[in-house]
Amino acid sequence: MSDEKQPEGRRSSVAAAAAEGLASEDDAAVLAKLGYKQELRRNFTMIEVFGIAFSIMGLLPSIASTLAYSLPAGPVGLVWGWFVASGFIFIVGLAMADLGSAMPTSGGLYWWTHFFASPKTRNALSFLVGYSNTLGLVGGLCSIDYGFSLMFLSVIVIARDGNWTPSNGVTYAVFLCCVLLHGVLASSLSKVMGKLQTVFSIANFVIIAATIIALPIGRASERNDGKYIFATTGNLTTWPTGWAWFLSWLSPIWTIGAFDSCVHMSEEAANATRAVPYGILMSIGSCWLFGFIICIVIAACVNPDLEAVLGSSFGQPMAQIYYDAIGKKGALALMSLLFIVQFLMGLSILVAASRQSWAFSRDGALPFSSFFRPISRNLGYIPFRTIWGCVFLALVLGLLCLIAPAAAAALFSLAVAGNNLAWGIPIFCRLVWGEAKFKPGPFYTGRMSKPLGWTAIIFLIFGIVLSMMPVGGPNPTPQSMNYTVVINCAVWGGSLLYYFVDARKWFTGPKITLNTDELTETQEAALRAEGMEIEGLAPPNDSDTEKPAELPGDPDKKA
Repeated sequence: MSDEKQPEGRRSSVAAAAAEGLASEDDAAVLAKLGYKQELRRNFTMIEVFGIAFSIMGLLPSIASTLAYSLPAGPVGLVWGWFVASGFIFIVGLAMADLGSAMPTSGGLYWWTHFFASPKTRNALSFLVGYSNTLGLVGGLCSIDYGFSLMFLSVIVIARDGNWTPSNGVTYAVFLCCVLLHGVLASSLSKVMGKLQTVFSIANFVIIAATIIALPIGRASERNDGKYIFATTGNLTTWPTGWAWFLSWLSPIWTIGAFDSCVHMSEEAANATRAVPYGILMSIGSCWLFGFIICIVIAACVNPDLEAVLGSSFGQPMAQIYYDAIGKKGALALMSLLFIVQFLMGLSILVAASRQSWAFSRDGALPFSSFFRPISRNLGYIPFRTIWGCVFLALVLGLLCLIAPAAAAALFSLAVAGNNLAWGIPIFCRLVWGEAKFKPGPFYTGRMSKPLGWTAIIFLIFGIVLSMMPVGGPNPTPQSMNYTVVINCAVWGGSLLYYFVDARKWFTGPKITLNTDELTETQEAALRAEGMEIEGLAPPNDSDTEKPAELPGDPDKKA
């Protein structure tokens, strides 16, 4: 039982969380070991944790939104690019599942970084990971809602038989309305948000089933053969054919890029040490399998003139694929389902982004952290202010779509680069500096943990490189330039500059939010020796750190 394992000082926090109905004693005890009191209500079951990741991934809408990356490499890029890249993403998921099972907290990525990194690097790296992950999630919200805008407008274009072209301003107006509506729904539906994830997942499977049935029937007399589907390469870029195939990986990398949302929902998940890792792996595995099937169906039913499909007057290649297979009315029906599911994706990722932002503000790292830190009890124990902070930031970043299509495309790569860095650094820190401190949770990959971790790191670095490459070729114009390299390097460089110029004076990593009277003297000394800030206690001095002490949150030791 948790009472037997917890020091006397932590029991009141654990019992209080259980008494308020926020969490079971076991879940509150796990969080207390990491130094945090339970503040959010644990409304999410394991299936619902899987549901939020799977609904953010929004498999078919995401594949449709990223056909511009996969189709230029031909059917081989679409089908085998998906299969191979998804396998590597599953390896990343295994490495993260190890960490998520051992230490489930909403700020997992930057918390793990601080815990495992060396004393000299932990604060700077934790600061960098927190900002990169926050930017990656908000960038994901931007790209999802921008994709929604294009899909929504494509339905209008289809209805008008291609005789209308929406301007950048119209696209942004739809984007703005979508983001604001997400903010309203994320603020008002907190009590049923967990249950809604199951509904969202079902909606995803409905549109998948409708597509894999309707396309082959509609193209029954014009379907492509197996050789075309599995063995035909293509290259509509000026890159070498091999590199064009690697660029097709951006479709699965962006699509299956929300599994860390399971980590950010850790403090709202029941039985988090199991729900988090299995939510990660179930969401990636489902997308790997069903995405492969969808890509095969699309390759079988697409017009072999891929250049014409990509240049469709409807503004969306998937709209053209539907139109060719099932006509105007069918295309209108399925594209409508598609943008509805895309809308649900945006709502789910806003929920995840707000939890990461709240966790980062809880540790004092965001500007105006004291403003964003409070939890709204009246609205169901949710971080109301960080929800709207993420909404405002998304609206600012979304202004890129007013510049040019290439600038808008950076919204997709922005999420990839930001998240890949945030996922890779904690895995790297654990393998290089923190292996001795790592104690596995209920889920653990055993002896394969290290090789899986290094494979994940190499893949994530490669993914960052891919996300910054101009998709069309090595000699981009200002109109075809990939501006991700500019935006991400500005964020990474800016966050490190901010840290070394100012934040290093006050940012000491994750704070301990347990009440000070719930900590024993040994715990206080241990936390100070680790350089961790405790709310309500004075900063450590030399006398506090004369001898090493064990960290209460250290899974290897008992307080």
